[in-house]
Amino acid sequence: MNQSGYTARDSFERYGASPRLEGVRTRRVLAFIVDYLIVAVLTMIAMVAVFFIGILTFGLGWLLYFVLAPLIAMAYVGSTMGGPAQATPGMQFFSIRIERDDGVPVDFFLAILHGVIFWVAHITLTPFMLLIALFSERKRLIQDILLGTAVVRSDIG
Repeated sequence: MNQSGYTARDSFERYGASPRLEGVRTRRVLAFIVDYLIVAVLTMIAMVAVFFIGILTFGLGWLLYFVLAPLIAMAYVGSTMGGPAQATPGMQFFSIRIERDDGVPVDFFLAILHGVIFWVAHITLTPFMLLIALFSERKRLIQDILLGTAVVRSDIG
């Protein structure tokens, strides 16, 4: 460790040269697709439950349909990425995890904020936001840069 607090490993990873960053972009895209499918299935199951709740409440429960998918997605991301594995099931399948720059574990609320920034940035600014990962240090996306996180491989120590 030098005077600035960075180790040789930090400078090695800074420019994407670390084996822990190898293949992260591809794995991240594939993990997103798996997680998106899981959230879609969970949302469909919840829609059936909301249908019956709507019948029991004379239609009032059907107002939940407007917020159902975002609520399920936030609960999913918060509880999985903010959990002990620091990864969603899709991320675990492709052996990647999220890490904070300061080494502190990602908590429930930071994981939700990570997902919200992802959706806001990528819906408003289109998929051109994905180009940031090609040029940023440590292959990070805008939400990673803003929140001080990085996605790394979990199968390489």
